[in-house]
Amino acid sequence: MSNDPLLQTYQLKHLTLKNRLMITSHEPAYPEDGMPKERYRAYHVERARAGVALTMTAGSASVARDSPPVFNNILAWKDEVVGWMKQLTDECHDHGCAVMIQLTHLGRRTRWDKADWLPVVSPGHQREPSHKAFPKKVEDWDIARIIEDYADAAERMQAAGLDGIELQAYGHLMDQFWSPLTNDLDGPYGGSLDNRLRFTFDTLRAIRDRVGPDFIVGVRYTGDEDLPGGLTKEEGLEISRRLKGSGMVDFLNVIKGHIETDAGLTDVIPVQGMRSAPHLDFAGEIRAATQFPTFHAAKIQDVATARHAIASGKLDMVGMTRAHMADPHIMAKIMRGEEERIRPCVGANYCLDRIYQGGMALCLHNPATGRELEQPHVATKAATERRVVIVGAGPAGLEAARVAAERGHEVIVHEAANDSGGQIRLTTQTVRRAEMIQIIQWRVEECERMGVTFRFNSFADADIVLADNPDVVIIATGGLPHTGVLAEGDALVVSAWDILSGDAQPGGNVLIYDDAGDYAALQAAEKIAETGAKVEIMTRDRTFAPEVMAMSLTPSMRELQKRDVTFTVTWKLDAVRRDGNKLVATIGSDYGGVSRERHVDQVIVNHGTRPLDDLYFDLREGSRNLGEVDYEVLVAGRPQNVTRNAKGSYQLFRIGDAVAARNTHAAIYDALRLMKDL
Repeated sequence: MSNDPLLQTYQLKHLTLKNRLMITSHEPAYPEDGMPKERYRAYHVERARAGVALTMTAGSASVARDSPPVFNNILAWKDEVVGWMKQLTDECHDHGCAVMIQLTHLGRRTRWDKADWLPVVSPGHQREPSHKAFPKKVEDWDIARIIEDYADAAERMQAAGLDGIELQAYGHLMDQFWSPLTNDLDGPYGGSLDNRLRFTFDTLRAIRDRVGPDFIVGVRYTGDEDLPGGLTKEEGLEISRRLKGSGMVDFLNVIKGHIETDAGLTDVIPVQGMRSAPHLDFAGEIRAATQFPTFHAAKIQDVATARHAIASGKLDMVGMTRAHMADPHIMAKIMRGEEERIRPCVGANYCLDRIYQGGMALCLHNPATGRELEQPHVATKAATERRVVIVGAGPAGLEAARVAAERGHEVIVHEAANDSGGQIRLTTQTVRRAEMIQIIQWRVEECERMGVTFRFNSFADADIVLADNPDVVIIATGGLPHTGVLAEGDALVVSAWDILSGDAQPGGNVLIYDDAGDYAALQAAEKIAETGAKVEIMTRDRTFAPEVMAMSLTPSMRELQKRDVTFTVTWKLDAVRRDGNKLVATIGSDYGGVSRERHVDQVIVNHGTRPLDDLYFDLREGSRNLGEVDYEVLVAGRPQNVTRNAKGSYQLFRIGDAVAARNTHAAIYDALRLMKDL
């Protein structure tokens, strides 16, 4: 028997959970037609197989037709969900993993112009800032039918064999009844705390009437909205005691905060550069006050913190949800004594930010997550060992080296710099984004463990590469900033990279033209604004920094809005000329017919990168495939066998920004899906 707190069992009613790690309810937006089909099932089964005790699906599953998902959620109001959820549950049970689902009615946290175009309902008319729909004030017949919808959905989940359900009560309809900020009702469902909680307890009674006393039912809720006029901590403690005292609830899953704005949501689910486990002590206070099963998750991304949460008695089950997106095998590695090999969650939040823009959740540095049907989390051994020479030790090159070594190949990596990291080393110049270096560190450690040979300060040319007698050459040399976008004055501007690297010193009155919409412009703006300079960030787009996305934008905005920084949209930089010791920037618009000028002392252009590809073209003629990639074979997951030059002695491929300016995930994904079949 282990003394590790995380490896202790936990008894929740009749259910024995085999350890203390869980995946809390979240929606990776993998459903098809509102159903958790093969992709969804494979995602959860991968983590169940690796040993997590409890996986919670859906964040959240919709219980009613007039609660249309704002991204691709499970539709728990459809009978066909039973069969799909049963398949998922049965497969997870085969690995000793319990399964629950989160059920909700979104209330005002959705839109009327989705799905069936039904009115959004809420206990008041207040519009939610994030989703912008003006709700209808809920009527008595709405309340009655929604309670019935909850009971129907719970019954479906019991029929599917799930171990339990969780009701979502923060930001959604249930919490909209609770909060004085959103509940304008009179009478039985509005006014006093007793009345505001009535909808919840009526719903719980209806659910218990359907599923009986033994089926596990919990509530995930805010114990403190942390918002003027909202639910206070004292009310949250009282609600916690009442949930326990009702006899209808089996566990509490506690959060702190509010989610109706991007900033509020980010405080509830912190991202990179924000404090780790910020609400753990608060959850511990709830557990101490109630002496009731308490779960919690909020940026608990490392095993040490999770272990502390259990050992200190703050939690009964600890959620590591985004951490399991980065590495589904956390528990397996703990049990094998390989904690140091856990792929760390770096808080980049690529997973959540993508779903709020209509995509499916993907992990920035684990491209197999969400692609379990196509991509391996652990590559299999190759039938034949080959010598693989890789040029460039950024994220793409390191992933290529890692996967090739995992396949059993001999791997040599050339890197022109003193250290590995590529563009990520520039990213980490902003202290708030320092966690990104773990993407590099983890891969280097894995490569060294598997015997990869690194040659630093090696500015490899074709002769150096060919001297290694390669069977396969991977060009992962990345790109360099492209600033040549003006009709006049390209030589007068600097790049965002120049600012971040220190090659150019910040000016006092600076125009940043961001035509890429990624982190580089924002990070340059932060560095400049910290000096007290005046900064204008300009983009031709209707929104700024679209590649950074909502939640990850929050820390940047909090930093920049404290400074002398303005944001200008729908204008583009046309030209720059010198006027004495100043610069004159001419700006125009894609909408036409206008031109203005800015008088500044520095202009920065952020326009992505152009491939650093000379070596690729130098090697191309000597390769068997002439650099060609068979896309059909790549997507199908089969080895590349293109032959365009029978005299060629090696295969040649390029990946990442050496192909075109994209992002870290694209670079790593290039490497994984190419090398897994090498």
